[in-house]
Amino acid sequence: MPRPPAWMTRQRFVLIGILFFHSVNTYMDRACIASAVDAIKRDLSVSGEMMGLILGIFAVGYALFQVPSGWFADRLGPRWALTVVVSVWSVFTVLTGAARTALQLLVLRFFFGVGEAGAFPGAAQAFFRWLPVKERGLAYGINFSGGRVGAAFSLFLMPWLISQIGWRWTFVANGLVGVVWATLWLLWFRDNPRDNRRVNQAELEYIEQGRVADFAAATKTSFAEVFTSLNMFLTMLQYFASNVTFFISLTWLPSYLQNQWPQDPRAVYWSSLPLICAASANWVAGAMVTKLYQYGYHVGSRRVTAIVGFSLGVIGLLLATQTDNLYMFIIFFSLATFGVDMTLSPSWSFCNDIGGGNSGAVSGSMNMAGNIGAALSAILFPVFQDSQTGNANAFFFIAAALNLVAIAAWLVMNPNRRSDRQLSPAAIRRRFVALMTFLLLLAGGAVGYQIYRSTRKTAAPDHASPSPVISENVGIESLSDR
Repeated sequence: MPRPPAWMTRQRFVLIGILFFHSVNTYMDRACIASAVDAIKRDLSVSGEMMGLILGIFAVGYALFQVPSGWFADRLGPRWALTVVVSVWSVFTVLTGAARTALQLLVLRFFFGVGEAGAFPGAAQAFFRWLPVKERGLAYGINFSGGRVGAAFSLFLMPWLISQIGWRWTFVANGLVGVVWATLWLLWFRDNPRDNRRVNQAELEYIEQGRVADFAAATKTSFAEVFTSLNMFLTMLQYFASNVTFFISLTWLPSYLQNQWPQDPRAVYWSSLPLICAASANWVAGAMVTKLYQYGYHVGSRRVTAIVGFSLGVIGLLLATQTDNLYMFIIFFSLATFGVDMTLSPSWSFCNDIGGGNSGAVSGSMNMAGNIGAALSAILFPVFQDSQTGNANAFFFIAAALNLVAIAAWLVMNPNRRSDRQLSPAAIRRRFVALMTFLLLLAGGAVGYQIYRSTRKTAAPDHASPSPVISENVGIESLSDR
């Protein structure tokens, strides 16, 4: 037998880089319509209420198709799954620029959400197949930082691009970027690294030996068994909590800063700082997960990183309620955002740990729960802001309490738990149906109520237009992620 070469290729790092730009692309496509709202309303004579419905319908398709798209990635493989979903949402992005009526926009945005639902579950399945367990934490951190970079970058790029080429061609440009990405992905990626000619024998052995170290829970073959486990319930619960905090950065924060500090015309521009902090948090958390795992703290690499993140979230939120100074508030809220985004890498790594070959569907389930939290966050924040206090401190206290619940969840979460094997197949099926029904009803109710609220609102002033940004971003994951 010939000895493997002493040097090792680094094609798995190429995978991480490609999926980083994949994450950037998802957020730029979502932000495009938020920047084009005024032009669309004017050119197509769309009312403010109808525009809210058009924007909100994205969340319906995105949230409700998380689990099916994850299952699709598990069964078809991430190569064809991501090629299909990126092509689908890119085509519907291009077609958005060709829409002539409000009804056409409504249908196009729904299918755009359906297409993007598979973005991050598909990436999770790719990481599971290509990366050793000890490298997944940093990979997820890099991946999700792309979404934050894309969101922050779009705040400046999309309005400028619309001013240069118009809103219709801006959608075409965004869609073409996705088509290019899907083409490169199809040509380069293979579901099994053994089938990629650029991966040499040394790297292949490194990947395959590293995957053997997967946790005991990943040996389960039934998605229903994983989905109905205590681990899965707690994973969804803590991801719900993190999204309640984070999505204020993508929804109400600009208008909140503007309303709370009207004497400072620059207040609204500080809303990009939490997104920048979130991007850096993903790198920090990813490195932390990776290092702790390499030192032998396999369960602790996920648990400790997440608990540190949620603890920073609690501290930042509580401090934010104690200041009337704009700059101190931004610092404290950025700390909270940094903290809750530190939980992304351990959360998605944990989905690989317990999901194994079902990583796409498992991560899709978690992401669906997160989107429910995002939707409720966007719905409830203005309610608290309009209360007697007028500064939404009550909402920040609730978000801090949810982060404390998430800390308790992580103290119990363990990828080596196998007690659910005692359940009979019939019991697993009953629990699966019950939990899936509850989750779908909760997701549908949250996004549906948001759409209902958007139809009850009058059109926002053109210079502010806060509501459309809220409605569009409720369906994100991906950022993420969410």
